Amino acid sequence: MVTTDTLFITGIPLLYLAFALWIGLRSRGEADQDSTEGYVAGGRGIGLLVMYFVMSASINSAFAFLGGPGWSFSKGAAALYIVAYGGFGMLLWYIFGPKVARLGRKRGYVTQAGFLSDRYNSKYLSALMAIASVAAFIPYLVVQIKGVAFILTEASNGLIPFWLSGLLPFLVIAIYVLTSGMMGVGWSNVLQGVMMLVLAWFLGLYLPFELHGGIQPMFEQIANSNSTHLLVGLPEMSMLRYSSFIIVSALGFVMWPHLFMRAYSADNEKTLKKTVALYPTFQFILIPILLIGYAGVTTVDPAVLSSPDRILPYLITDLGIHPVLIGLFFAGALAATMSTADSIVHASVSVTTRDFYKPLFDSDIGDKSETRLMKLAVFPTVGVAYYFALFSPVNIVPLQAAAYGAVVQFLPLMLGAFYWPGSTKTGALSGLFAGSIVTILFTFIVPSPLDLHAGFWGLIATTVVFVTVSLVTEVEDKEFAQDIIRESRPAPSTAQTSGESSSVTATDGGAQSDEAE
Repeated sequence: MVTTDTLFITGIPLLYLAFALWIGLRSRGEADQDSTEGYVAGGRGIGLLVMYFVMSASINSAFAFLGGPGWSFSKGAAALYIVAYGGFGMLLWYIFGPKVARLGRKRGYVTQAGFLSDRYNSKYLSALMAIASVAAFIPYLVVQIKGVAFILTEASNGLIPFWLSGLLPFLVIAIYVLTSGMMGVGWSNVLQGVMMLVLAWFLGLYLPFELHGGIQPMFEQIANSNSTHLLVGLPEMSMLRYSSFIIVSALGFVMWPHLFMRAYSADNEKTLKKTVALYPTFQFILIPILLIGYAGVTTVDPAVLSSPDRILPYLITDLGIHPVLIGLFFAGALAATMSTADSIVHASVSVTTRDFYKPLFDSDIGDKSETRLMKLAVFPTVGVAYYFALFSPVNIVPLQAAAYGAVVQFLPLMLGAFYWPGSTKTGALSGLFAGSIVTILFTFIVPSPLDLHAGFWGLIATTVVFVTVSLVTEVEDKEFAQDIIRESRPAPSTAQTSGESSSVTATDGGAQSDEAE
């Protein structure tokens, strides 16, 4: 029976979907959607507000309202590993971001593999990185589809079937990603980020006070009844393995192509640095998220839940909260899921076309034709993820666990491109191939030595092979390798160059001429 409460609770998330679609569509005029630079990089004109939410909201996915509370409810303080790697993960972007932005403006890069394949002069490196990126993206998209399907099905009390609950939000995402590209993703993330912040803090403070009389009494009750819940670590995981997950996740954080690519979108380098500096203010969202799960530790029997991820929906429906607030919660959970999904869909089609199709099959493709192919790939990309989410028997959990292990392998190649002119194409290809094989081996075939994250061993293999092979092979174009390093540095200030204009000239992107040296 459909009640008034059900209509309220279901209607609010559906209204949010309509509003998100409107925001996404109205953003299409802010950049040229027929050019690759406009569609992928937002015309390199994104300011601090949008950049802050793009980098923050797109990181907090279905985990924000489902997985996070589920972890603190079932695992306790072990969930703090997310705070650890999240706090350090953006630091590399403070170093790399400005360098990437300078090179993007100078040489037209819009993707991660586009830069590295140019530096190492290898279309096969571009294709290999594209395959690894999309292989890492698909599990995350699958998880987001399952997340939104669960959210809408729960909100409607089964009125909207699971298959349709997973389809509707992704149709909205596909439409505004296709029509508005990066600008649609950016402004949608602003909306989604604001909703996440407001609702997470409201629920994270409201539930402990409603159920326990405050945060301190809540933790006192947990300490008295289940003190192990306040200890970092897991019985089934050694501290060595736990630490390896933090290290791999922190180093791989901005190696994710959809996050790395945002450096190409910024209007200037100060925007990138300010984003990194301000990012922790959003990451504090993890505090109320974990408090939500803790609120249920002494009040909810785990046996009544089909999954720990259901703890927040269970709490808000069981407490008899006003239907409007429940509807807003489901809308916030939907926002958290979509803020990651739209970034990944946008990056997937960009990477597939720019880094795989173009170098291997049509290197002379025109700018408009390339952008058109990206747009044509949007619905097939969503379709593949939707199939795996609803119909495929493949277990996506181990694939998702391997995702960070896949993208962290790009890090040694990135360091070589920025700091080591002696790094070679053969070294880069060999290193990435070796690291990928090791990661796959220890993820799916044999147990990882010392029980460490498979990506940790992959990163060691990538680094060792990359460095060793580079030392015994020749750089194809040493001058170009030096140019990349030079152009990635900041341009000299006026004070530095005023007396040396005859010998050093600053150029667009920070390159310098040293002909007189």
